[in-house]
Amino acid sequence: MPFALDRRSFLSGTAGFIALHPFSARAAANQAHLRIMETTDLHVHVFPYDYYADKPRDTVGLARTAALIQAVRDEAANALLIDNGDFLQGNPMGDYIAYERGMKDGDTHPVIQAMNTLGFDASTLGNHEFNYGLDFLMKSLAGADFPVVNANVALELGSDPTRDKTLVPPYVILEHKVTDGAGTEHPIKVGLIGFAPPQVMTWDRRHLEGKVQARDILETAKAYIPQMKERGADIIVVLSHSGIGAADASDGMENAAIPLAGLDGVDAILTGHSHLVFPSPDYAGFAGADVTAGTLMGTPATMGGFWGSHMGLIDLLVEKDGAEWRVVSAMSEARPISQRNDDRSITPLVESDAEVLASVGVEHEETLTYVRRAVGKTDAPLHSYFALVADDPSVQIVSIAQLWYIAQMLKGTDHEGLPILSAAAPFKAGGRGGPEYFTDVPAGDVAIKNVSDLYLYPNTARAVRVTGQQVKDWLERSAGIFNQVTPGAQDVVLLNPEFPSYNFDVIDGVTYQIDLSQPSKYDPKGVLVEAGANRIVNLMYDGAPLDMAAEFIIATNNYRAGGGGDFPGASGETTVFEGPDTNRDVIVRYIVEKGTISPRADGNWSFAPLPGTTVLFDTGPAATAYLDQVDLTIEEAGDGPDGFARFRIRL
Repeated sequence: MPFALDRRSFLSGTAGFIALHPFSARAAANQAHLRIMETTDLHVHVFPYDYYADKPRDTVGLARTAALIQAVRDEAANALLIDNGDFLQGNPMGDYIAYERGMKDGDTHPVIQAMNTLGFDASTLGNHEFNYGLDFLMKSLAGADFPVVNANVALELGSDPTRDKTLVPPYVILEHKVTDGAGTEHPIKVGLIGFAPPQVMTWDRRHLEGKVQARDILETAKAYIPQMKERGADIIVVLSHSGIGAADASDGMENAAIPLAGLDGVDAILTGHSHLVFPSPDYAGFAGADVTAGTLMGTPATMGGFWGSHMGLIDLLVEKDGAEWRVVSAMSEARPISQRNDDRSITPLVESDAEVLASVGVEHEETLTYVRRAVGKTDAPLHSYFALVADDPSVQIVSIAQLWYIAQMLKGTDHEGLPILSAAAPFKAGGRGGPEYFTDVPAGDVAIKNVSDLYLYPNTARAVRVTGQQVKDWLERSAGIFNQVTPGAQDVVLLNPEFPSYNFDVIDGVTYQIDLSQPSKYDPKGVLVEAGANRIVNLMYDGAPLDMAAEFIIATNNYRAGGGGDFPGASGETTVFEGPDTNRDVIVRYIVEKGTISPRADGNWSFAPLPGTTVLFDTGPAATAYLDQVDLTIEEAGDGPDGFARFRIRL
């Protein structure tokens, strides 16, 4: 019989005392406590370090998660440690190993070395494991002291999933031992089966096409789970590198965790891929998800954040009934390694494990050298001092890289052939960040850490499918950053300080002007306030007026595509591609491939002329070095407030 639990009765170690978990403390003679610990989406984050910013970061790192893992092992002896995929790629250490050092036969990948140090029991493949190609992947997996499973990626397809020749074993049955409430040790067989999104065939087409094929997750699971039972699995845990999405099954689901959890025979499910936390309010209101109970379709589940930010934990009370084991009660949680305070500061909750740090210490130092060294060159400076008043090279390079990436990703899809535009905004453009808060990378070598100057946030690449009218309204929303200017007025303050620069999207692939004499169609929050306003004029595509009924693809990021900033045409419903890669990674790859970039603004947008009118614009004092590179009639106008420099623009 399941028993009621009082979470207050379970106290973690304080003053050197470790309290037993209620399942361990109250288990009967035929009952045992089994703990399943999860890491997911590590993306090579072993050290608590942001290689892009080149500084420590308290919110990430497997070395920090290691302290939580040890605490769980102290609380109860019967514990399994499992990784849920996306461990091999995702930060500069991963790129350093793939692009610089390489993997020879017999080498051990640093993230694998760290996982070996911690004694992982198993892992599965995520979609990012394929980013560097199959040869690199298999050489990396060869160093693992634990099995890596995946059931739905196959070298050859058979008549049904169980007859496929899979890339790695589809599942493993671990022979574990548990101690019951009477102190008697029993063998228990825990079956682990793994899945990755079938979309890997699109995301890594260049590496996988003609080499492997991917099956639907649910189809594959339905075939293998009965086989696992037949082969002796007492308990089945699904390693789902697939996010928590819709409750209703559909073919080729990327985020299939909820219907997967509802399949007969599944006793627990580990989820990931979405870089979120379960159980947590992230999934409140999702059909089939109970964030209070920590279940999906009634099955205990967890998702341990990303980059080592959390350790997912499922506690099972299992009971032996004759020759069979069954789950009689369960608890789920996700334990964080840090907490955000009311003042937005971060407090680490655990310290790094010295042994884990030491296991990759050499590679960490090599990665620091790598990120500080050039990966390409720019033959023109990258700066954002004038990004809010003229077409800008720092925004331009982001936009070009996004176009390059999305064009590759849409090949072979229903959207191939549609014209691709690209939307990008300046992130470092002064404002509340102060007069030094600007991108400023001189011509010459570009290091990986410079990419954080170009792109501050770990957004992921997206594409939306929109109409010409939505393109125009997107730009109207963006043009809300400017105050209205009466023709002939002198020295009007140009920018609305309530409008953040990250919502000032420039769209490349079209040309247009902004008529500042018109009122803004949208307020700073994106609310429609002037339905008849038309600031965007002379909007052209391919030399002709933009067809408002035509369809376009816009390359952007997950924040914008998901509704961030309330832009017309970007509400989540128009998304046609969700990339597995961060926009930062896209920029790095583009620079590596091109060798030398030429980030010159192409002047695709400008202000409509207003003769006899001047406006004032504040930017960083260092902007004076670039005045001759800006396609504006602009002059210095003294000092602005708070250390900014002021400039006068003649419209």
